[in-house]
Amino acid sequence: MSTRDQEHWLEALRESGYRITPPLTVVVKIMAGCAQVMDAQDIFIQARKTLPEIGLMTVYRALEKLEEVKLVQRVHQPKGCQAFAPAPLGHQHLLLCLKCGRIEYFSGDDLDAWFSGIARDKGYRVTEHWLQLFGYCTYCQTEKPA
Repeated sequence: MSTRDQEHWLEALRESGYRITPPLTVVVKIMAGCAQVMDAQDIFIQARKTLPEIGLMTVYRALEKLEEVKLVQRVHQPKGCQAFAPAPLGHQHLLLCLKCGRIEYFSGDDLDAWFSGIARDKGYRVTEHWLQLFGYCTYCQTEKPA
């Protein structure tokens, strides 16, 4: 992701009232350019290469801010571990590779009728939803075992 895109993220945080600190800037740089899910520990390890004094709790607080401003989204994985990924533009759903963590977003406009039918049948008024699909990306399907 370009420096311009990172600046967009930082500006969105400023507009939401957050002070832009060096630790927050480092987490933004990591997440804004991320093409796979990362848990807080992964981000912490990468952030320490740039900012050795950053703490794990600081990374968690930065992720909470990014999630609140809808720049990242929380990803629930089959193993129960929570990770984070850059949020898509608009409402999209997520494909997640179980081996390498690569993410892809896809639209689900044709699912709206299905969700509405479920809500109607069960007597719910659905206000939001998220959908994650898990599998193996093209690279991991064709990769030879070591």
